[in-house]
Amino acid sequence: MHTIAQCQATAIGSFPHDNADDVVRIITECIPRIPVWPQLPFYSEEGMTRQYNEGMPGLTAQDDRIFFDTLQPTFEADLLTFFEDYLEALELSEMPVDHRFGISPRCARGFYALKETLASRRDNLVAVKGQITGPITLATTLTDQNRRSAYYDPQLREVVVKTLALKAKWQVHQLRSLGVPVVVFIDEPSLAAYGSSAFLGISEADVINDLREIIDQIHAEGGIAGIHCCENTDWGMLMRTGIDILNFDAYGFFDRVVLYAKELKYFINQGKVLAWGLVPTGNQEDIRRETASSLLERWETCLQGLIGIGIERARAIQQSLLTPSCGTGSLTPELSQRVMHLLKDLSELVRRVYL
Repeated sequence: MHTIAQCQATAIGSFPHDNADDVVRIITECIPRIPVWPQLPFYSEEGMTRQYNEGMPGLTAQDDRIFFDTLQPTFEADLLTFFEDYLEALELSEMPVDHRFGISPRCARGFYALKETLASRRDNLVAVKGQITGPITLATTLTDQNRRSAYYDPQLREVVVKTLALKAKWQVHQLRSLGVPVVVFIDEPSLAAYGSSAFLGISEADVINDLREIIDQIHAEGGIAGIHCCENTDWGMLMRTGIDILNFDAYGFFDRVVLYAKELKYFINQGKVLAWGLVPTGNQEDIRRETASSLLERWETCLQGLIGIGIERARAIQQSLLTPSCGTGSLTPELSQRVMHLLKDLSELVRRVYL
């Protein structure tokens, strides 16, 4: 794990561009050691709640809405076939690229573009990163025909969780041919609302169990599992899921994360990794104002915060990654590129000063 940390840089998935090859060039320039395949929400089928839907039974498109139609005459038969295919896929030692639970080129242009680029360009490559939308975010966003959240239908919730677990397996299988560890982040922006009225009836055990099913699948395939949440949440709960990497918005929420002192110490002492979202993405003025030097000062303040709760300095440095605070899909391409260059410069500066 430590070989892929050591204050190296990687990124969250989304980018604002409309050309996958253009983004891959930026990615391989700025984060060549741990590149990420880019999600392009410019295309509706690459949006967070659509990109990982292929293979689910009963999904229906109507106008701009996609939902489960459980009243379809074929739904029960389709559901049975889904679970049969799921069980067969669990046994596969190598999922083919065109598998039902894969991600097609139409829904992941950046995945195929990055893989093609890295097939002949692996200098300094130490890992490669993929991602999926988290089960809580996806299942609370997708609804049935009556606009009831899929999360509250045990059958549909299971469909979502198991589909995502196999999408993660498929990514590990496709990317491990590059000969380096495969990291898969579970992106859970909706967990910022955990504990609010929007999550009534969803317990900590529910969240942990759903996340753990996917994390266990990633581990079973030899992958490294991370969780990304771009706002504040119950960080202790996420550290209890069995993840290897916790990615958080250190630019805006480090003061909240460090409150979980006991959990953080245990997490680090287990050899796990903190991925610091130190490069801002939420405010255009912050992106334009910050420099690698100013972000280094912020990193040093955060590092002292970890030392202050009893985490060994050397461990904190060795077991850290650096990322943007969130994806850059909502920015302009120019600002997105600035974020990536800030990230590159910050990682190089931190490594030069501390390693």
